[in-house]
Amino acid sequence: MFGLGLFFGLFVYGLFRALLSGFYTVRPNERAVLTSFGRARRLPGEPKVATEPSAEGEPARYVYPALQVISPGGPYFKWPWQKVHKVDIATQAVDLTWDPTKNQSTIEAVTKDNLTTGVNGQIRYQVSETNLYPYLFGVSSPLENVMGYFVSVLRERIANFVDPRGSELLTATTEEGEPDSGTAVELSEGVSINDLRKNLPLINSYMETQCESTVQRYGIQLDAALITEIDPPPEVDRALSAINSTRNLVAADISTARADAEQQITMSKRAVDIASNNAEAEVAPLRELAATLRKVKETGGSPALRAYVRNMRVPLLRGTRRIVQTLDPGTRTPEAAR
Repeated sequence: MFGLGLFFGLFVYGLFRALLSGFYTVRPNERAVLTSFGRARRLPGEPKVATEPSAEGEPARYVYPALQVISPGGPYFKWPWQKVHKVDIATQAVDLTWDPTKNQSTIEAVTKDNLTTGVNGQIRYQVSETNLYPYLFGVSSPLENVMGYFVSVLRERIANFVDPRGSELLTATTEEGEPDSGTAVELSEGVSINDLRKNLPLINSYMETQCESTVQRYGIQLDAALITEIDPPPEVDRALSAINSTRNLVAADISTARADAEQQITMSKRAVDIASNNAEAEVAPLRELAATLRKVKETGGSPALRAYVRNMRVPLLRGTRRIVQTLDPGTRTPEAAR
């Protein structure tokens, strides 16, 4: 009798505890997935292929089914053999140096000119509501995998990064007026860290594009990449400061020389224009006089032309003090006064 009562009491206690613990709620920033004996409820349809095969004949990877997601609300009920997996889908931020296996203050990366530099920043992410299977059951630590993937892509980008505007920062020209890229390449050589610092938005945009596949692989969507610091070692930083100072001086000298050359060219063009205008002003009366004489000769012939010339000499003769006459050698007759 005692054993039967004990069994009945344990049964009632287990049933009462199961009923009380069977109710749960889902917060507005959460989504839930219910599993029965470890198997999640799935939506009907074919499994989704997250990534295409990388080579011909290679089977597709990351084939995950679509799960039945429990929306915010409640209370909901589950049986003791069922388990609720809740996921926070709010946007979260994590430092780039986050790593559960080690403690680090910066991420080291090697640039294209073999300089070791430190990289710091943050990434914003959120769990994908439409692809919860890889986040919950695909890998044991999805965020750690995403961070490792992100850092690997970032180091590859830093190692091969070339400033797309580097050849346009300082562009010299040859005597024929064509661009001479030799000066720009020489001045920008060995300053890859400067190029990285100036193009942080471009690098962040590249990282966001390259990490779009994390949604299908790990169920985490990258919202933004915020790389804020690229700091080389102190001795390298001092050398880069000297390089920058030299480069700025050279750029200033080139700019000054170009400004002086443009000023001289402008002044030369203006001098040519002034000389041309003066010449035109001096030639214009002569052309007008020639046209008048031509018209007089065409109208009245040579006598009219001689009479016109004689009349034009009268004002000149009034202002003269001495007149010299010459004789024609053939006729010995005096010519007109000159």
